[in-house]
Amino acid sequence: MIDQLIKALEEKEGMMIEIRRHLHENPELSFQEERTAQYIVDFYKGKEVQVVTDVGDRGVKVIIDSGKPGKTLAIRADFDALPIQEDTGLPFASKNPGVMHACGHDAHTAYMLVLAETLAEMKDSFSGKLIVIHQPAEEVPPGGAQGMIKDGVLEGVDHVVGVHVMSTMEAGKVFYRAGFIQTGRAFFKLKVIGKGGHGSSPHLANDAIVAASHFVTAVQTVVSRRLNPFETGVVTIGSFDGKGQFNIIRDNVTLEGDVRGLTEETKKTIEKEIKRLTSGLEELFGVTCELDYNDDYPALYNDPEFTDYVSSTLKEQLEGIPVEECEAQPPSEDFAYYAKEKPSVFFYVGAAPEDGEIFPHHHPKFDISEKSLLIAAKAVGTIVQDYLKNE
Repeated sequence: MIDQLIKALEEKEGMMIEIRRHLHENPELSFQEERTAQYIVDFYKGKEVQVVTDVGDRGVKVIIDSGKPGKTLAIRADFDALPIQEDTGLPFASKNPGVMHACGHDAHTAYMLVLAETLAEMKDSFSGKLIVIHQPAEEVPPGGAQGMIKDGVLEGVDHVVGVHVMSTMEAGKVFYRAGFIQTGRAFFKLKVIGKGGHGSSPHLANDAIVAASHFVTAVQTVVSRRLNPFETGVVTIGSFDGKGQFNIIRDNVTLEGDVRGLTEETKKTIEKEIKRLTSGLEELFGVTCELDYNDDYPALYNDPEFTDYVSSTLKEQLEGIPVEECEAQPPSEDFAYYAKEKPSVFFYVGAAPEDGEIFPHHHPKFDISEKSLLIAAKAVGTIVQDYLKNE
């Protein structure tokens, strides 16, 4: 039956590419994906599936029931875009100014729609149920996964599978890793309040820029001096709002920072040290600090036993497509919330463009090899057919 599925998907590769390009031209930001959600719902009209809308915030749950008892597997694809002005020059570039599918979620939705259609046509070949999760708002906290989980998208589900196409990984291959595979995330805003004054008389003021600049330097020691060298952690100051006039001492400065850690323990260590440095800044410079620290997406953990099953199945049954172990990835991913609820696996499909320069995700020139769509569909479809196979 897997061979039959593969053949059907190969015949529909053009449909996947067509859908991907339509979605790429019409991107929508997180929590604003009205037209995209409707497009997904419309696609399933007339098909032998059950569609549940408005799961969480604009999420779509599709149930493919074989009518026979068995296990329940969920497969997930996200569909939101980013606030980026596209600069690819593609003939199907974004028509929405300042909004772009710069992370591949258009590809995720395209392959998933065609795969789901095909599996629905073949549902007599497996047992149990397949739950297709079309998730909005992966890019912006609190993310779309939590709302869908709260609305019961995982009720009765045994395992969850997710895939991400990767422009930085070799096209034509599938990559996996057991255990922690993507970092958890936190973000913070720090307002440093001093005392303004004339640039010629710093002794009568308390310079917030000097204090905040010290924090920017000191916070770099959290990773270099407070984490075990074998732990993965990152602290980035992405915004320093200190613009003023050359002869005026600022009375306050606001910083914004990004935190990543490959384990929850690492995230907690970084949070503790940032709060400690903030208190120390007040003592050292006599300033007042207002810290708003927000713990965000958890680290993504691939269940080792289920990952072993997925990787072994793909290696044995996915003909002509290499399946390789990879390193953990620095970005965060709200698929982690599903993985906290059910034993799950999140793996990657290489999508580096064959021609031209390779640009990372979230770049204005980001693009992928469209061959990755068929490979993603084959890989996930193979897992579905094997996991839900008739005994």
